[in-house]
Amino acid sequence: MSSADTRRNVKAGHRNGGGMEKGFVQKVHSPHPCLNDSSEGDIQAFLIDEDQLHTYDDLTKVNPVTPTTVLKCLQARYRVKVFYTHAGCTLVALNPFQPFPDLYSLDVMKEYHCAPQPQEFKPHIFIVAEEAYRNVQGQLEPVNQSLVVSGESGAGKTWTSRCLMKYYATVAASSSVLKSQDTVERIERRVLDSNPIMEAFGNACTLRNNNSSRFGKYIQLQLDRCQLLVGASVQTYLLEKTRVACQLANERNFHIFYQMMKGATDEQSKEWKMPRGQHFVWLPNSEKTVEEDCFHETVTAMVHLGINAESQRQIFKILAGILQLGNLNFSSSTDESQPCNLDEQSKDFLQRAAELLCVPAEELQMCLRVRTLKAGKQSVFKPCSQAECSMRRDCLAKAIYAQLFEWLVTFINNSICAGPSTWCNFIGVLDVYGFECFQINNLEQLCINYANEKLQQHFVAHYLRAQQEEYVSEGLKWSFVKYQDNQSCLDLLEGSPVSVFSLLNEESRLNRASDPKTFRVRLEKELGDNANISWDKFSKEPHFTVAHYAGKVNYQMEGMVEKNKDPVPPELINLLQKSDNPLLHQIFTDNETENPTTKGLSKVTVVSKFKNSLESLMRILHSTTPHYTRCIKPNPECNPLSFKKEEVIMQLEACGIVETIHISAAGFPIRIPFQGFMQRYGLIAKYSHFKSGSHCVDVEADGNDSLRREVEKLLRVVLQHKAFEPSRKHDSEKPNSWVHCGRTKVFLTQSMLDLLEDQRKKILSQCAFSIQCCWQRYQRRRRHARQQSATLIQAALRSWLVRRRVQRWNRAAAVIQNTWRKWRALLKSLAEAELDDAKDFVGADDAPALDPVIRERGLVQLSSIQEPVPVRGWPMGLALASAPSITMSLTATGFQKMMSVMASLSLPSTRGGYKVQPNQYSQELATIRAQPKRSVKLHYRRSPLLYADRQPDMKSDVTGFNAILLENTL
Repeated sequence: MSSADTRRNVKAGHRNGGGMEKGFVQKVHSPHPCLNDSSEGDIQAFLIDEDQLHTYDDLTKVNPVTPTTVLKCLQARYRVKVFYTHAGCTLVALNPFQPFPDLYSLDVMKEYHCAPQPQEFKPHIFIVAEEAYRNVQGQLEPVNQSLVVSGESGAGKTWTSRCLMKYYATVAASSSVLKSQDTVERIERRVLDSNPIMEAFGNACTLRNNNSSRFGKYIQLQLDRCQLLVGASVQTYLLEKTRVACQLANERNFHIFYQMMKGATDEQSKEWKMPRGQHFVWLPNSEKTVEEDCFHETVTAMVHLGINAESQRQIFKILAGILQLGNLNFSSSTDESQPCNLDEQSKDFLQRAAELLCVPAEELQMCLRVRTLKAGKQSVFKPCSQAECSMRRDCLAKAIYAQLFEWLVTFINNSICAGPSTWCNFIGVLDVYGFECFQINNLEQLCINYANEKLQQHFVAHYLRAQQEEYVSEGLKWSFVKYQDNQSCLDLLEGSPVSVFSLLNEESRLNRASDPKTFRVRLEKELGDNANISWDKFSKEPHFTVAHYAGKVNYQMEGMVEKNKDPVPPELINLLQKSDNPLLHQIFTDNETENPTTKGLSKVTVVSKFKNSLESLMRILHSTTPHYTRCIKPNPECNPLSFKKEEVIMQLEACGIVETIHISAAGFPIRIPFQGFMQRYGLIAKYSHFKSGSHCVDVEADGNDSLRREVEKLLRVVLQHKAFEPSRKHDSEKPNSWVHCGRTKVFLTQSMLDLLEDQRKKILSQCAFSIQCCWQRYQRRRRHARQQSATLIQAALRSWLVRRRVQRWNRAAAVIQNTWRKWRALLKSLAEAELDDAKDFVGADDAPALDPVIRERGLVQLSSIQEPVPVRGWPMGLALASAPSITMSLTATGFQKMMSVMASLSLPSTRGGYKVQPNQYSQELATIRAQPKRSVKLHYRRSPLLYADRQPDMKSDVTGFNAILLENTL
């Protein structure tokens, strides 16, 4: 590992185990012996207490590390249903072959995601996922991560990849993004829904696995700057399209065909011309049912990804047409100049296939039985033999299925892929086919095993070889641990200038019929000196045997060159481009536009295309931080909880697990360049209260570099701080066994890394606390100043508002008073103008003088008039002669209800009350408070005085009257 191993190991770190530091001190200065040097006595001593073997959650704690001890520990853990175990930088996963839902529940995901140190939990695939996720959050180069899931077919790679995607879709989901269910589904749901579709169209049931991936895929989960999942991208490698037309014994075709046959409704079966019970040659073992035969789940995933009903209908019709093609049987004609014959039943299948593929049946039959040759500008038609007709039929089916699969991958990418400006980092999940060895192995198995060789070499180069070479180059005293290097096998397959692939491509480009024997002779001549290839001279079938890292595989040469050519007759392509099925027409028209050189023999062979795509994948892996998960298959029969030692030990030796444990236990798993180390941990020396003391670090004598001296000073400060901790005073380990300063890098154990991280967190917490205090103090002062300013402004504003309100009140009161005075004056003037002329009244001098006796007693003096004064009533007015007291009878007719009664009195005193009792309807009262002289004349209609209609107390016998107030005495 290089600088790529800084924060990915700093944050999560490769496992080194808490209980192995003491053994590490011994191994650094006296390297661990090789596997063959381990004594039987040490192994037996370790295996005495077998009841405790299942407690070793990290195989680096095993002592001694041998295939036997490692195997025993894995077997003990598998027996107690513990399926994950750390092996240094690698996670070993044993396939239980039965579901354990509680092991992958949502609560378990949250537990590992929220844990401060997930490494302290039990080994789990979620620890690897969380390490990669936290490395992205750390943003230390290289930020992008790759999760490499490897193992044999049936070891559980697909399930592990599915768990990883589900984990990221859960923990990296944006809870703040709310989307209506009537619109596009959330991206997390879409990423997960891509899995059922990819597995339905790309996985199949094989001899070794019921859900074997027949293609490789690298899924990039795209994250934004907040480490939230915003999209995904899928890259596929080498679909085994040969399986469409050729299946081995006891194996099945792709899952999607069986899903259609078992899950279709009666209406769909009728539309696809697949009646119940019909036999299809290309659907062997249809009576076998596996967990993946779930048609409804695939259709639901298509809907969520945006594949509408019409597109689904076109897809399934194309697949049904492929199945109908498989039932075509050709019989050779007696006349070689005539095309091959079709029986009546095959003609029926041909008609169905033509209708489903939306092409003319006659043209389809013509293209399958007759080959078109170009002779200058003319076309020559040549009948095909029976074998050629079958080959053209198979080529047509494989071409259609391969193009349909590529269209689905493109559609999925368009549906879930985010824009370049949206995402900035990614976490890649690699799920490829496992190492395969069948009774008959051809080009597909050669490419699959070649891909596994490349992944194994990536692991060897990245960890087993590079790490040990780096120890030596950096000045560490290190004894190399032997490991199996597969570089010689890769040189055999892809080397230059001569290799198996180069010879195969050269043979494929020759414009001649392929001859397996000729090809074998050439391989023997060119590659006979390579120890990784051999031949069985007594075998009649042309073949060659390659010694892979996982074992020897025998490859049959028959048909290998033709498969590498992958020829598709141009007349078949032209026929499909004329199809009335919009989807079929689209995918072949677009493919012809993108690859105009596909007519005739393709210059790009299958091996070349696969090799280029695999090299592109390896470049991506080298530019990211890798995390390894080794899936182990406990038994070849895929029986639940069955552990076979022979099967497991072969996989452990092939994967290099034992060597990985040796290097992880004996070396420094974390290596950080000086520059990156100071960038991350330089603040420890800056803010630490300890001064560098006499604690020494294992350094080289010639270390005169200034940056290195700064690193040494920092490490002394950290180790001095460790020595002052009460909990570590009795630690028997020497500090210099935890860290080593090389020439350009710092080599650390997990314990030292934890110590550095603890110190860094404490200092960051103190700095954060100081910043928070200063910020809160600043905020409080600022808030206090704002409060004072606000109080002053509010007081000034309130005083101004009060003054303005009082001024408005004063102005309003003055206006009211002035208006009231004017109104009173107006009323007074109007009342005075309406009074009778003063000439009608007797002057005050004419009034008779009162008797003194009467004045003293307060009695009313009667008028000198001898007889009562006659009274006359007007409609709205009344004038009475002067009288002290009058009792009258007044009758009102018509509209009048009552007339006002006034008396013009001339009394010597102001005392007394004067009553008028009319007999209108009820007793009423008229009060005259005045001392008029002579008579008074009032007109009711034109009077400006206010007449208040009041309601007296209901207890009295007075019901109401008009009160007339006269303030002026005439």
